[in-house]
Amino acid sequence: MNGAGNKILVLDMRGAPVRPAPADARAIHRAPHLDYDQMMVIGDPHTAGTAADVLIYNNDGTLAGACGNGARCVADRLCRELKVSAVRIETEAGVIACERLGPWSYRVDMGPPRLAWDAIPLLRAVADTRRVDLWPDGGGPKALGPASLVNMGNPHALFFVPDLKRIDAAELGARIEVHPMFPEKANVTFAEVLARDVVKARVWERGVGLTLACGSAACATLVAASRLGLMEPKGTVRLPGGELIIEWRSADDHVLMTGPVEYEGAFVLDDALLEAGAP
Repeated sequence: MNGAGNKILVLDMRGAPVRPAPADARAIHRAPHLDYDQMMVIGDPHTAGTAADVLIYNNDGTLAGACGNGARCVADRLCRELKVSAVRIETEAGVIACERLGPWSYRVDMGPPRLAWDAIPLLRAVADTRRVDLWPDGGGPKALGPASLVNMGNPHALFFVPDLKRIDAAELGARIEVHPMFPEKANVTFAEVLARDVVKARVWERGVGLTLACGSAACATLVAASRLGLMEPKGTVRLPGGELIIEWRSADDHVLMTGPVEYEGAFVLDDALLEAGAP
């Protein structure tokens, strides 16, 4: 499936006694027609009131805490199977509520953003996570100002720039992902605010690379822009793969993401694929 261009592989392992290992995740990504940005592994629910437990892999075999676009894809499969309009799924980042709004449209409650330095997490304390100079001694990219830091299930570093076309998102993203300030690495977003309710962005995802879309990054972009006074708490995030509507709800501090899903095909994995997988 895909969510706004974000390539999602939903692997249904409900009823199975095992879960895929990192080497399995990498082997599946290398298989013809199965390359993905994130793999959402559906397992039997562990918590009352949830429809499934979901393990999220990046394509390099590392685990992700949250994937908003992937959550919509999982919700689509579960809602159609269970014949319901809403489901709750459990992830490493917590329980996520998903609601079907239309035939191929879903809204996901991504929960509250984590804004404290140790919740992002950062290597050391900073006075204000809205503006963090990652290169206080110089040597940083001249095109970038301070980073705005948010955790939306994953650590995010966001840079607001006047002209997104002049930013080499792949080169800079790869460098910033592994900056020492981020002990768990970081997703890196470059964004250009077009209006009080519209922003366009490019995202480098940790463990994946440059992607067409990233749901948690879209949420982090709206939160960061709102904290900086650049946008209202509801707006459209334009990504290369499509648009997502993000709302930072004041009533409970939760961030809501609305966007599309698209079904591409179904496959049965051959055991030999995993047996051939190399660490």
